[in-house]
Amino acid sequence: MLTTKKEFWFVVGSQHLYGEEALAEVKANAQTITDALNESGILPYPLVLQDLAVSADKITSIMKEVNYRNEVAGVITWMHTFSPVKMWIRGTKLLQKPLLHLATQFNESIPWATIDMNFMNLNQSAHGDREYGFINARLKKQNKVVVGYWERPEVRQQIAQWMDVAVAYNESFNIKVARFGDNMRNVGVTEGDKVEAQIQFGWTVDYFGIGDLVQYVNAVTDEEIDALFAEYEGLYEFDYGTYSREDWEKSVKVQASYEIAIKRFLDDGGYTAFTTNFEDLYGMKQLPGLAVQRLMAQGYGFAGEGDWKTAALDRLLKVMSHNQSTGFMEDYTYELAAGQESILQSHMLEVDPSLASNKPKIVVSPLGIGDREDPARLVFDGKAGDGVVVSMADFGTHYKLLINEVSAFEPTVPAPNLPVARVLWEVKPNFQDGVKAWLENGGGHHTVVSLNLTTDQIITYAKLVGLEYVVIK
Repeated sequence: MLTTKKEFWFVVGSQHLYGEEALAEVKANAQTITDALNESGILPYPLVLQDLAVSADKITSIMKEVNYRNEVAGVITWMHTFSPVKMWIRGTKLLQKPLLHLATQFNESIPWATIDMNFMNLNQSAHGDREYGFINARLKKQNKVVVGYWERPEVRQQIAQWMDVAVAYNESFNIKVARFGDNMRNVGVTEGDKVEAQIQFGWTVDYFGIGDLVQYVNAVTDEEIDALFAEYEGLYEFDYGTYSREDWEKSVKVQASYEIAIKRFLDDGGYTAFTTNFEDLYGMKQLPGLAVQRLMAQGYGFAGEGDWKTAALDRLLKVMSHNQSTGFMEDYTYELAAGQESILQSHMLEVDPSLASNKPKIVVSPLGIGDREDPARLVFDGKAGDGVVVSMADFGTHYKLLINEVSAFEPTVPAPNLPVARVLWEVKPNFQDGVKAWLENGGGHHTVVSLNLTTDQIITYAKLVGLEYVVIK
């Protein structure tokens, strides 16, 4: 999950009309808000106050600098007074990073006992908000608007959630997907226009033959494998099942070699996401399972069967959620008992352990597809919580994002013969309407689920990249 350090710039609008004494008070008020927000412990990234935005030249200069500086992930603006909007046009048009308009004011309440025209002139946020909001709408900036008093926790939380989206937006242009093999044959939803994805989302998608990865696997040493296996012993339960300890450990150590090799391959090439395909395993002893799960837990995006779109989306949402309870998923089977309707989510092997509610155990079991040795994988039950499940599809003329709100719950019935992790959730607004809407809108079976993110955050990102979206809730 290592990304470059990010910060956000706080740009406060005013003008010279009220004199230097008034501007000094504006700057002091802005500094007070900046310090309070940074000290609140709610914002995930620091807020840095800039010079007052009192002229077109100053605003344009600030926005140019934002575009140039990689560490600046976005801009938060506040109209302390009435800031004539024509000053903002050039700079706002040039801004290429996310923008949040904080509609607040320094004082919480109107001081009726002392209010005079000096106070009115200096505290014109309501006036300035409307002038500023007009030009952003006219320029079609797709900026976020947060309304409310700046000291309230819910306002600060909205700012924090937007910051996470803004950082993910910037990181999107650094996402590189390594495809080990091609797409699964005869499957439609895993296909997509890679050139358009790079233009619209910034994603780079590169193909590699399995032999390229096998070279890395063959270079892994026994000492490296033993060291990683010892790490497994401290983290997971070992379930030997019907295997001898020797055969079980041999299978697990194959996965350890894959984890080391894939990570090394990805890091050498600057890749932050990857895909595998059980139909393309020439030179591999097993389909990577435990190895993939471990890498997802570290923040790498992943999807099976060569589905590079979902792998990139997985990485994007992991950045947005700080890799908390977010991962690649696949619809498997329905529970249709009356009043208990839900969907079992799983995969052949690769279920993200960031969603685990209990201590995972390593299990070795046959895999009926791929025609390889029995692979090791982590088995666990998914945690409970409200969240969103997201699917991206290429419809030939454009990409479309489907967003469904879900309520995950922990399984209460054991599944002793199921050798894979399982996640269960109910779809909103209800099973019949939710599933029907998903199917009618072309939602795929490969998704990314997050119990950490909100629908609003996903929509905010979609608007930033001009992505059509449908919300089912």
